Amino acid sequence: MVAQAVGSVVTGSLALLTDTAHAVGDASGLLVAVIAATMMLRPANSNRTWGFARIEVVAALGQAALLLVVGTYAAVEGIRRLFEPQEVPGTELLVFGIVGLVANIAAIAVLATSRGANFNMRAAFLEVFNDALGSLGVIIAAIVINTTGFQQADTIAALFIAALIVPRAFMLLRETVRVLMEFTPKGVDLDEVRTHILELDHVREVHDLHASMIGTGQPVITAHVVVDDRCFESGHAPQVLETMQACLREHFPVSFDHATIQLETAELRGRESGAVQHA
Repeated sequence: MVAQAVGSVVTGSLALLTDTAHAVGDASGLLVAVIAATMMLRPANSNRTWGFARIEVVAALGQAALLLVVGTYAAVEGIRRLFEPQEVPGTELLVFGIVGLVANIAAIAVLATSRGANFNMRAAFLEVFNDALGSLGVIIAAIVINTTGFQQADTIAALFIAALIVPRAFMLLRETVRVLMEFTPKGVDLDEVRTHILELDHVREVHDLHASMIGTGQPVITAHVVVDDRCFESGHAPQVLETMQACLREHFPVSFDHATIQLETAELRGRESGAVQHA
């Protein structure tokens, strides 16, 4: 990051400036990821029943917002420079591009083994990988400038880097917003879940069915389930509940280890419906 920052000042390169801003986003994102990962290790308590499990989602959201700002600036400035090219020394640009690429390859090697662990690790890996592509774009631009004198190559490289940043930022933003808005986890069809539960013995109705993600690898589901009255009279209700929970753990693309099921009688459900209609 420091090398690219110096290089952008020395050369006046928009590509290096964009890559520097991207590197600033990477560095700050990694710092936030470290803080988030540390906080996630703190145990839950009565005030924070999930601990800091969702801090990694908030951190990834901040990274996505920062990358969008950087990508938008690079796109606007790049379009301007296409019509008003600025002279950039190709040799110096090449040196700083190589330095950036080497540093990014080293970072990729460190992050590659854990890139699927959670939102933060995936975001950090993708940022550094795309930054490496950006440095490669800077190197190619430097070679073109040295061999042909085509100064717009630097601007084209900057636009290329912006094109790497913005779509990825939108994807990360979409994923984190899904979690924060408590949308149904990907791959889960709640209508299918409802149908499957209704097929279980003694189940008469399923309502107030909700599924969401607390954080990476932490899906939760809640439901009110009406069962035959005789399940409560015979003491069979706990077995019915156990069967439902096993079903939710094993029969769907996402394993719901955290399932909160409220069993109800038909009489109780009728009173609830009547109260709602009266209100």
